[in-house]
Amino acid sequence: MSLEAPDTTETDEVPERTPDELEALLGDLVIDRDDHLNAPGFVIRPDAVQETLSRLKSEAGYDHLSLVTAQEYENRYESIYHLKKFDDPTQEVSVVVPADKDDPVSESGDAVFRTADWHEREAYDLIGIEYDDHPDLRRILLPETWQGHPLSMDYDKDRPQIATLPEHANPLEDHHHDSESDTMFLNIGPHHPATHGVLHLKTILDGEQVIDVEPDIGYLHRCEEQMAQSGTYRHQIMPYPDRWDYISAGLLNEWAYARAAEDLADIEVPEYAQVIRTMGAEMCRIAAHMLALATFALDVNGDFTATFMYAINDRERVQDLLEDLTGQRLMFNYFRLGGVVWDLPEPRGEFFSKTRDFLDQLPGSVEEYHDLVTANEIFQMRTIDTGILPPEVAKNYGATGPVARGSGVDYDLRRDDPYGYYDELEWDVVTEDGCDNYSRLLVRMREVEESAKIIEQCIDLLEDWPEEERNIQANVPRTLRPDDDTEIYRAVEAAKGELGIYMRADGTDKPARFKIRSPCFSNLQTLPEMANGEYIPDVIAALGSLDIVLGEVDR
Repeated sequence: MSLEAPDTTETDEVPERTPDELEALLGDLVIDRDDHLNAPGFVIRPDAVQETLSRLKSEAGYDHLSLVTAQEYENRYESIYHLKKFDDPTQEVSVVVPADKDDPVSESGDAVFRTADWHEREAYDLIGIEYDDHPDLRRILLPETWQGHPLSMDYDKDRPQIATLPEHANPLEDHHHDSESDTMFLNIGPHHPATHGVLHLKTILDGEQVIDVEPDIGYLHRCEEQMAQSGTYRHQIMPYPDRWDYISAGLLNEWAYARAAEDLADIEVPEYAQVIRTMGAEMCRIAAHMLALATFALDVNGDFTATFMYAINDRERVQDLLEDLTGQRLMFNYFRLGGVVWDLPEPRGEFFSKTRDFLDQLPGSVEEYHDLVTANEIFQMRTIDTGILPPEVAKNYGATGPVARGSGVDYDLRRDDPYGYYDELEWDVVTEDGCDNYSRLLVRMREVEESAKIIEQCIDLLEDWPEEERNIQANVPRTLRPDDDTEIYRAVEAAKGELGIYMRADGTDKPARFKIRSPCFSNLQTLPEMANGEYIPDVIAALGSLDIVLGEVDR
């Protein structure tokens, strides 16, 4: 069976522990329990973060820090570290860290999980929690001169803001080299096609070699989380997810919110609607990977006429199918809590035929891309053994999706934490062991073929589905009001990796806290690991291999 779980017979396998056993492992570090719908939660002292995370990682096997959620209550601040296992993401635990209302200081988790670096910086930037021993605690989305923290309770949105440019700053001041070094500072972006959006790379060179690169994000920050907190569960939030990864992953984004909200409200989606969701999501995955292929070839080879336009042409064919299904080409707004907004387009036979025509020509297109790109000697020289990301480093940074699977990390939520109709279908999780720019592209190209397998099986099922059993939506109440202080984190396998949503209910029809776990955010954090020691063209290739979208990085 293609969906068998990864082999876990290694001698270093850590057995699953019950919540009581985890509490015993943590001992006096635990001061209270705060269980969430998806995981047991342990409240710890703000000075015990590193010891707690270290025990859970080394002794209980929780080696994946998915997300750090920060929020403010009337009487305290709070950070939540959402932990999983790469071998089995259904095993989850939440580490809840309260901080004093008047002096919100907590210990940093960066020493245990490198991915905590950016997550904690965002928490400091937007909420106002400070993290002791953090290696670089400063704003990440807003300018350093910004006054206040936008998601804190006392934030004055009417306060004038002046975002000044630093004058006479020396970007090389902190970099010390011997007298023979030839060191220079280079700005890449923020407005440059090679950065895939408004991204600024602060790059320091020693001769032609990169010795440091720092991604500077926040140019596209739109506070999507706060907008979601202002909308109702039932009707007003769903249009927003399309706009996170706005370029191609709309239905995948919608599914992330739908899965979290449906589990929060205990809504069961009809089987027929699950098949439609699965089909549409894989169409979006193909569209996303075609764009990744097109732009990556443009970054590395400068090949616009052939590879870029060929891949965009195939992407447009997928967009035609998605337009037939949803009525839109990018901002679909097709999912609803409990199902989808409407059934397949009529006449159904025409839609099935058009989809099969696309699937029939796809293998030939993929073979053509291998001839044009992966077999290209120049492309191979630019991508093989460049942008190296070892598997343990990828895990430590919370990298997921093709970035992690290109480093041999066998992790895919469609198989490992099944949702939709994936566990009923035959398909394979794709991994490559090269750990380089080339491997990440190969993973995406092979995943296109696996997505085609999934779509074809969904079409077969939908064609034969009895008409009287075509239920597209569950019976969902007009207004949803989950119980007060109910908390949940749920994720799906988006085209770029693990896309997760944390929500906390307060008994009203709107979430009290809505937090987005962007795969691009954690994946982009790995860039210095891949680029330091390389050359400038290798930095561009490494960035392109991450396939980021700044709308999802900044949110």
